[in-house]
Amino acid sequence: MANASINSLLEKKNNLTLLRIVSCGSVDDGKSTLIGRLLYDTKMIFSDQIDTLKLDSKKSGTQGNQIDFALLVDGLSSEKEQGITIDVAYRYFTTEKRKFIIADTPGHEEYTRNMVTGSSLADVAIILVDVNSGILEQTLRHINICNFMGIKKLILVVNKMDTVNYNQKKFDNVKTRFLDICINFDFNQIVSIPASALKGENIILKSILMPWYKGDPLLHILENLNIEETGLSKSFIMPVQYVNRPNSNFRGYCGLVSNGQIKKGDSIYILPNKTKANIKDIFCGDESLHYAKESKSITLLLNKNVSVSRGDCIVSNLNDLKMSDQFEVNLFWLSNKLGHVGREYYLKLNTQTVRVTISNIKFKININDNSKTTAKTLKTNNFYVCNIRSNKSIWYKSFIKNKKCGSFILIDKYSNSTIAAGTINHGLRRSDNLSYQTFTVDKKARRLLNNHSSKVFWFTGLSGSGKSTIANSFEKYLYQLGIRTYILDGDNIRKGLNHDLGFTETDRIENIRRVAEIAKLFVDAGIVVLTSFISPFEQDRQMARSLFSSDDFVEVYLNTSIEICEKRDVKGLYKAAREKKLLNFTGIDSPYEVPKNPDFVIDTEKMTLNDINVLLMSKL
Repeated sequence: MANASINSLLEKKNNLTLLRIVSCGSVDDGKSTLIGRLLYDTKMIFSDQIDTLKLDSKKSGTQGNQIDFALLVDGLSSEKEQGITIDVAYRYFTTEKRKFIIADTPGHEEYTRNMVTGSSLADVAIILVDVNSGILEQTLRHINICNFMGIKKLILVVNKMDTVNYNQKKFDNVKTRFLDICINFDFNQIVSIPASALKGENIILKSILMPWYKGDPLLHILENLNIEETGLSKSFIMPVQYVNRPNSNFRGYCGLVSNGQIKKGDSIYILPNKTKANIKDIFCGDESLHYAKESKSITLLLNKNVSVSRGDCIVSNLNDLKMSDQFEVNLFWLSNKLGHVGREYYLKLNTQTVRVTISNIKFKININDNSKTTAKTLKTNNFYVCNIRSNKSIWYKSFIKNKKCGSFILIDKYSNSTIAAGTINHGLRRSDNLSYQTFTVDKKARRLLNNHSSKVFWFTGLSGSGKSTIANSFEKYLYQLGIRTYILDGDNIRKGLNHDLGFTETDRIENIRRVAEIAKLFVDAGIVVLTSFISPFEQDRQMARSLFSSDDFVEVYLNTSIEICEKRDVKGLYKAAREKKLLNFTGIDSPYEVPKNPDFVIDTEKMTLNDINVLLMSKL
């Protein structure tokens, strides 16, 4: 009987709906105290934790027998020492009506990125405001972030009402100001509650000290909040995370159900190839299931062998997800390193990972007042609306319709650090109108006609290192052998195609991107192309390399000291840069990043031009 009762309770708990909450507010508004009070009053902590909490409360200087509920949430020692929240603290609790995950996010502006993390999948936001301080700049910031992250429901908790003797007018002033601000956003439900987290007023039970408040206490509102969004698809979506092949007779496709449910015998499609199949079996671990629903980790067996790999998506409705390689997105920049148009990053959307570049920064959003301003670079803790393009089409859904299929992160290709969080607004129509045209005469045919291979020799080094001289010498050498060539030289290109670009980091990135695309066309035409560009940034040289097959790109680093380069400087550029008459000059006030793995490293002080020509010829 005891086991039956336990199983009954577990089954009931598993059937409860889950509410994801993000708690935010300015410093000292009482977020951690509020969450600690919820955990304590819903009896979600053990007796030994209570004893420790009481002891820690005395050590922290709490008066009398009062408990410092914030200590339940502030888990890091640095948080306890400073009395602030630094990281996002996730807490879980359950009542008879619902399961909850609540994220306590930092109030300090420098930890805004943590607020974005905590709100990424939230159904509702609790925004705390100290009744004494009222609406602060950080409150405005948090309202904007909630709007930006697609949260439609807000609960305003006007806290510390005990410090103003539960004065209704004080509460009404804050509430009115808050609602006036929210008129400018797209929230569909806002509830306002006067409360004292410290005293427990209007948290679990309705406060008798504020009879003028006719609404419900916080927990009752959370338990009964409707999170079913109308108009959203209920069709099955499961991104493929892993192909499970323990033996030759078993091929299972593993993943987390992102949306809807599936049962044995159902028809499905696999994106991006749109292959159709039927569900033969469903497993969760070793257990065979008749059906599986959202948030369940499962393995699917299909009725036939099909081509499926990580990053593909299994869906019940072929039209539920879209495919594109160009998007308008919202970006929140996390990195201390500036982001630039034209720079290449990795985009991870669910189980998909692709290369992307930011093609346009449409505008920056001021998250204090929601105004829009122009921007040329992406800076830490700021929101932007941008256009991006990927190296191949990916499946997606707009974030407003499906958070899991419309949210992504950007990853630095070299440090592997997460540099931005983003949401997809929509695909760009221009992507649907474009497709690669294939021709009968291709690169292979052109090479046969020319009777030689084609590739790019990418010369990089400081100004004065000898790039143009060596490119010119090597072209003469190849010409005498009857090999068709063309030189793309930095100065010449900037006088024509790239005359509109300066020497800022953003312009240098775009300069190299355009040159790399031109070089790719030359190689496709069957020609050996020689590029002579400083190309100071490793990321941009690697971007150029990524456009070519491994045999078609040869990076040549001219390892010439800056002292020798200055001696060779017939234009006087180094002298002008030293005198601050020429800004953003590589090697002086703009960096040059030495290639990590070039195909050739050439010391122009030790090798003759003929020796260099023979060396380079070995790659052709």
